Amino acid sequence: MGVETGAGVRARRRPLVGAQVRRMRTELGLTLAQVGERTGLNVGYLSQVETDKASPSLETLAALADAFGVPITWLLVEATPPPKVVRKSDRPAWVGAGGVRGEEVDGGFGRSLRIAEVTSQPGTRTPLHADPGEEHHLVLEGTLRCRQGEHEVTLGPGDYLLWDGTIPHEAENIGDCPARLLIVTAGPTGISVPDRQPAVTSRGGDGNGVAAAVDVPTP
Repeated sequence: MGVETGAGVRARRRPLVGAQVRRMRTELGLTLAQVGERTGLNVGYLSQVETDKASPSLETLAALADAFGVPITWLLVEATPPPKVVRKSDRPAWVGAGGVRGEEVDGGFGRSLRIAEVTSQPGTRTPLHADPGEEHHLVLEGTLRCRQGEHEVTLGPGDYLLWDGTIPHEAENIGDCPARLLIVTAGPTGISVPDRQPAVTSRGGDGNGVAAAVDVPTP
């Protein structure tokens, strides 16, 4: 992903006055002429405002807000960044000890919160390991036995587990079918699995739906 320049950020976050004025007007079912009657502004100027060809003064914005019956701040909404989307085919994928496989759902956007979808085959057990931060596990399919210290719990579909990742822990698929879970970590690193390596199999080639990709670690 490219680095956005300061000018790009300013352009992206400039107020969308024209678009907001047009949206307010159309939602209220008003014509430009009707807005002109309410504000005393001519239709040509209002059209230029809506297309960002004219920059309205605060007095003009106040008149428009009064005509629409909304606070003036509603006309000064900043442009919002587009949502970040990661297609399933683009998920960075990895394989760990015992054949545990995972895909980074969030794509590694450089935040401390990381999300991964993990799959393990029957009999697969992760070696005892620890990592910084919290770990949230939501089982989607299969049955897992999770151990941490003297505590042991069995999880099935729909069950949720939260544990302190700094305390050594392990998980084992004790069911007869692949187990699939969603893991969310809140800490300085991504999903930690012993002997983790980038996956090299093609999507669908091993039956786990894991794409060939290289994980992008959190900075």
